[in-house]
Amino acid sequence: MAELPPDLSTALDEALRGADSGGLTRAAQKLIRQYRDGFDPAERMPLGSAADVAAYAAYRMPATYAAVAAALRHSAALLPGFAPRTHVDVGGGTGAAIWAAAEVWPSIEETTVLEQAPEAIAFGRRLAGRSDSPAVREARWLRTVIDGPVRTPASDLVTMSYVLGELPPGARTDAVRSLAAEAAVVVLVEPGTPAGYERIVETRDLLIELGLSVVAPCPHDGPCPIPRGEDWCHFAERLNRTALHRRIKVASLGFEDEKFCYVAAARNDRPRASGRVVRRPLKRKGMVALRLCTETSGVTDVTVSKRQGDLYRAARKIDWGDAWPP
Repeated sequence: MAELPPDLSTALDEALRGADSGGLTRAAQKLIRQYRDGFDPAERMPLGSAADVAAYAAYRMPATYAAVAAALRHSAALLPGFAPRTHVDVGGGTGAAIWAAAEVWPSIEETTVLEQAPEAIAFGRRLAGRSDSPAVREARWLRTVIDGPVRTPASDLVTMSYVLGELPPGARTDAVRSLAAEAAVVVLVEPGTPAGYERIVETRDLLIELGLSVVAPCPHDGPCPIPRGEDWCHFAERLNRTALHRRIKVASLGFEDEKFCYVAAARNDRPRASGRVVRRPLKRKGMVALRLCTETSGVTDVTVSKRQGDLYRAARKIDWGDAWPP
């Protein structure tokens, strides 16, 4: 179960205290429709009002944090010795990715957030001011319209989450090219939908074309072995819902599963996982069934039995999205 860091949870609670829950619910329902049905690139999600931004922070920020943190953790496991000092987050909204990056890599000293909505920048700054991490607390927030090539400072780490779907295809390509030119490691996260997967696959192919090497989730730089149109590669993080989160989503469950797709790529070759668990493991008495993406066999099913001793015990602890073998 994913949890927000205590300082972020406290900052969100304080920032949203006293907010009109009815207004938040209406704004959140609009966001839910946009994330479900897709954004019209001609309209661009404005986050133009304080209510819109508050609803976004209450509804989307915990889920975005959980997805980005998971993608960064999986990437960090395959980046031994990578200790980024500088981080640029593009289209950062209220700053979920900078909190996640600081949690995964405490080595980060300088953080820059590029965001186009002034209300989002103001809200994100207010949250960041309560962070225990100096890199988050002292982050630079720059107003930047993302509609093509993005001017970013050279950085050890560049992230962009839930932004590609808001861009027309040509602007998407230009943005990714500019990010890849300035970063040692690039991590991009999109919704775990067929459309989000298509954007990630296209972006992955472009990053490889630009000379970067895939770190995660793929264990290779070859074509994605999943037949297009038949299935899609995605992962999920389960996170607790706060009382406010349940109220504005008109939801009864105390948790939700945030499904996401991602790709991480590096300027230099790095160690890769032998395989990646691409579906929730099926755990039964005396056996664990894993669906893996591998370099040599593509997508393949593996069963680990109790007779395999240590490997079986490891399989009992494995989760969707983890590298295999551990």
